[in-house]
Amino acid sequence: MNEMMKTLVRTGPNTPSGNLLRRFWVPILLSSEIAEPDGPQIRVKILGEQLLAFRDSEGRPGLISEFCSHRGVSLYFGRNEENGIRCSYHGLKFDISGRCVDVPQAPDSPQVCERMSIKGYPCVERAGIVWAYMGPKDQQPEPPGVEWANLPDSHIFVSKRLQECNFLQAMEGGIDTSHVSFVHKFEVDDDPFHQGTKANEYIKKDGNVIFEVEKHAGGLTLFGRRNGEPDSFYWRVTQWIFPWYTLIPPFGDHALGGHVWVPIDDESCWAWSINFHPDKPLSQEERSHLEAGRGIHCEYEPGTDVPGGTWRPKANKDNDYLVDRQAQKERRSFSGVFGFAAQDASLQESMGPIQDHELEKLLPSDRAIVMARRMLFDAANALAQGEQPPGLEPRTQRVRSAGVLLPRDQKPQEWAKVHLVYGENEPVYTL
Repeated sequence: MNEMMKTLVRTGPNTPSGNLLRRFWVPILLSSEIAEPDGPQIRVKILGEQLLAFRDSEGRPGLISEFCSHRGVSLYFGRNEENGIRCSYHGLKFDISGRCVDVPQAPDSPQVCERMSIKGYPCVERAGIVWAYMGPKDQQPEPPGVEWANLPDSHIFVSKRLQECNFLQAMEGGIDTSHVSFVHKFEVDDDPFHQGTKANEYIKKDGNVIFEVEKHAGGLTLFGRRNGEPDSFYWRVTQWIFPWYTLIPPFGDHALGGHVWVPIDDESCWAWSINFHPDKPLSQEERSHLEAGRGIHCEYEPGTDVPGGTWRPKANKDNDYLVDRQAQKERRSFSGVFGFAAQDASLQESMGPIQDHELEKLLPSDRAIVMARRMLFDAANALAQGEQPPGLEPRTQRVRSAGVLLPRDQKPQEWAKVHLVYGENEPVYTL
């Protein structure tokens, strides 16, 4: 593996990519996993760090080191009470910032308390998610500006699932829109969030997607061109928002969708999936489909979709993703795997926990992936030299995806500048 790819796939503490990703607000867990003040604390592993999430007596979310500074005991076995976690071994107590607030063995020594403090990260809640900032305290950015993270709860649905591979190869599947013409080819006919749209016809008829990619202040916009009507092209406009967000082009008037790809460690990640309407609540019918794991969401292995659980999909590598060869033969599923999430995960995980990038032979349709890799690599190296990463400002995250028919002589980039940037007068599409 070359130096660029080694840099990109390693995200633990004090690695170049790890330092880069820690400069952004990180989705940690569902707010519902720590629903109650003084409720059970939850083990969390993010970016290779073993952490503990809990909600204190005032209802504030906290994220701290899992381990007590005294003798290394796991605070998972501590008591969550009176605005802090008290270690069950010798009684040291820590608040949501990791500050030690009580050392029973030195009750009158503030200096001992200060010395015994542990790592803690500031948290905010948006879209039913607890987010944490894990970077330098004096560099904390504004809360995330992506559209769905700033909508009323009634307008959004969020889920997460375990994906058993490196975050980069998972995220690159979200960037790559050309695969829709193949692995998802038959799924779009039956899925409630794709039914009844002309987009299905265009995607099936034309698998030779012509890409134009534009870099902007917060990431990349991918314009994927397919043949539409005789006088028009069908453009699927995908957004990659630095460093780990992807926005999926919508189908007709169905809910918009997106993902966040967050490393657990170097060989696994959280795949967050989001559906939303910008200007109206999700209907009860839509919500019932989403809760059942339809669309980009999934069903879970029994017992895993609980606070602190693994959130492992029902279709996983141990059961070959429930592949149905008869359904594949009958053209009910292109790969024999059902469900968008399972279809993507089956292929991305099949590359191995960390893809051997030395073996890949890229095609012109992979241009956006190459550009995203270069942006991440350059930003990681620039950060080490003291430069700020791109995409920190909320305004640079305020873009939308789209599926649109345009006259064959119209440039999609000009259309995007008018229709796909919202909330700010300052242009995002500036190199």
